[in-house]
Amino acid sequence: MTEKAQSSQLEQSLWSSANALRGSMDASEYKNYLLGLIFYRFLSVKALKAFAENNHLQNLTSDELKAQYTQYLDSNNEIAGYKTRDITIKGLLNKNGYHIEPADLYSTLVEKIQSHEFELEQLDTALHNLEISTNGQNSHSDFAGLFADVDLHSNKLGGSIRQRNQAISETMLALNNIDLFGHDGDVLGDAYEYLIAQFASDAGKKAGEFYTPRQVSDIISQIVTYQRDTGDKQIRTIYDPAVGSGSLLLNVAEHVDNPKLIQYHGQEKNTTTYNLARMNLMLHDVSYEDMDIRNGDTLDKDWPVEEPYQFDAVVMNPPYSTPWDNSESRLADPRFRDYGVLPPKTKADFAFLLHGLYHLKTDGTMGIVLPHGILFRGAKEGKIRQKLLEDNRIDAVIGLPANIFHSTNITTLILILKKDKKDANVMFIDASREFEKGKNQNNLTADNIQKIVKTYKERKDVDKYAHVATYDEIKENDFNLNIPRYVDTFEPEPDIDINAVKQNIQNIDTEMHSLQREIDAMAADLVETDVNTNDHE
Repeated sequence: MTEKAQSSQLEQSLWSSANALRGSMDASEYKNYLLGLIFYRFLSVKALKAFAENNHLQNLTSDELKAQYTQYLDSNNEIAGYKTRDITIKGLLNKNGYHIEPADLYSTLVEKIQSHEFELEQLDTALHNLEISTNGQNSHSDFAGLFADVDLHSNKLGGSIRQRNQAISETMLALNNIDLFGHDGDVLGDAYEYLIAQFASDAGKKAGEFYTPRQVSDIISQIVTYQRDTGDKQIRTIYDPAVGSGSLLLNVAEHVDNPKLIQYHGQEKNTTTYNLARMNLMLHDVSYEDMDIRNGDTLDKDWPVEEPYQFDAVVMNPPYSTPWDNSESRLADPRFRDYGVLPPKTKADFAFLLHGLYHLKTDGTMGIVLPHGILFRGAKEGKIRQKLLEDNRIDAVIGLPANIFHSTNITTLILILKKDKKDANVMFIDASREFEKGKNQNNLTADNIQKIVKTYKERKDVDKYAHVATYDEIKENDFNLNIPRYVDTFEPEPDIDINAVKQNIQNIDTEMHSLQREIDAMAADLVETDVNTNDHE
């Protein structure tokens, strides 16, 4: 079986494992249980693997390794006069940032389910212990509150303790039957990403905001990693102020030479989504030491404010036209003060943009998804847009097809910004008409994506698709960036040949006369029958 087939089989098996949860709740809710349980199983196996590496026990079977793990974490066990428990926990914390007690391992809980000794409180305790660790040995702060949304006492799991116990037990057993770890980390991480996309699709507008479709992430990632001008072309720091599930950060990492050199930074207001982002990054083999993900409101209070506070790449798909607090005191905020005005209270689009731009390094590139209104709305937004153009910050405007997001069917665009551009031109690309129609969402194909990126890189006019506009041209348009002003996609009606039309009419008339003569001839041949004639007379 090919790797792609194995990956597809794994994805489908994981999706099917949620069957025990689907009956009583919608996708936006049962995703917390399924993704949380998959992640806990991943952390349990990772703890055993780290223990094996630290103690050179990689050749042991899984049962033998677990027996050794249990022995080493026994408070009475000693080797050469040293307590193995303290040494083992210290090694696990240094390597993984957490440790798991033998009784709390996923495989131990499954054994209890199989022997009918499992109680939900045992899983609840295990999750809590990992978040804070035990006996004074604290897990890294990145693990705090990770499982806050796995509410094992919710009536949505079942009306009674027995029903809740059964739903979780069936899901854990289903996951236990899937070989999650017979693949490399990328396959498991991609399978997790697949589940996140499926949940976003099922949840639709209700909860699809946490996920940026891969096709959009691919465009942004290829652009922000393109043509680094510094001596070290490797992107080392990425920042997403509206991080969602973390998919955009991870996609950028796929387009650099060495993802291990990257440090990931992000902020997310929604606590559930914040937990999902941390899980997603760890499942993609991002070390807890290389991620700084924060639960907070990006616009309410600036973050980060300590080094590093500027980044090689800033990527973002913020909520569109959301309200925000634009009180006059914010004019002193270094993120907004250079623009003289604040974005309107009912539309925070430019507030997110200015926040991201403030945190971009001079030689960095920023990609942000926004609604088309930011291109032409006037008043305060018009002043901000004009200032950005005068300062030569806007590099490209890429119009996307409608209905490619799970959370909205409005048309969106990707805005590319830089602080150190070589010229004052702006690249306009109208990719809104080139897509593959899907059942629920439209899709950008690989060819569609490649055309967008290639056009951006070549920076040349393409008939009815792209135009490189000069600063003077934009100024003549009163700094309005509406794409149709720069990319003419009008398709003229074909010329009409009047003589051909006349000839066609004559041909039709001739044919009609011919048909009429045939009908008249057939009518003349008909024999009239007296319907009142009685055949029996």
